[in-house]
Amino acid sequence: MSGYLSNMIRQIEALNMSGIVTQLVVAAALGFVIYLSYFIAHSGTVYSSRFNVSLVVLTVLTTLVMTAIGNNVALSLGMVGALSIVRFRTAIKDSRDTIYIFWAVVVGLACGVGDYSTAGAGSAMVFVILLILGRIQNQNRMLLIVRGARSTDMTIMSVVMEYFKRRANLRVKNTTDDTVELIYEIPRKIYLKASSGVDSIEDQLYQIEHIRYVNLVTQDDDITG
Repeated sequence: MSGYLSNMIRQIEALNMSGIVTQLVVAAALGFVIYLSYFIAHSGTVYSSRFNVSLVVLTVLTTLVMTAIGNNVALSLGMVGALSIVRFRTAIKDSRDTIYIFWAVVVGLACGVGDYSTAGAGSAMVFVILLILGRIQNQNRMLLIVRGARSTDMTIMSVVMEYFKRRANLRVKNTTDDTVELIYEIPRKIYLKASSGVDSIEDQLYQIEHIRYVNLVTQDDDITG
């Protein structure tokens, strides 16, 4: 036990305070780069400023953990064991948020071992990639949602197929005792081409009796909740 404590004391004495401060400052600076990247490139339906701030803090904390562990194998195994029993229940609303979390952890690890060049070069490359590709959204599909009396389902299908020249794909058909709901997936180009005529698809569908509503939705890959 005394040998273990002596080893810990020697490791603490070996830590240079200026080196620790440098690691934390560099980690905070690169964490701010991650913050800017998320702020600029994030195109989700809900932007979380608290999540963005947590990325900076995560970078600094990871650096702090790596600095504290150093070359102590026992401490590193204890840290792994402690983290393995922690259950994180935070919902990821955008799959790209996982990239930012991993980015913050990797930068923290690199700064914790003093490899600033790898952390800086890697962060610059990831920043450019996310800046270019971060705003790409899949908005080439439209969803046509029609709800009406159950007896009108064949009429609705006939009007939609004729209007879009059979290029509309029926994805969902929900029915009850007296109502029917049809959801079509339509390529945006097909919709724009078909709607360039005199009557819109909404006008033609509302000419059918007992139509409750007609909705058009732009389909993308964002996840909300």
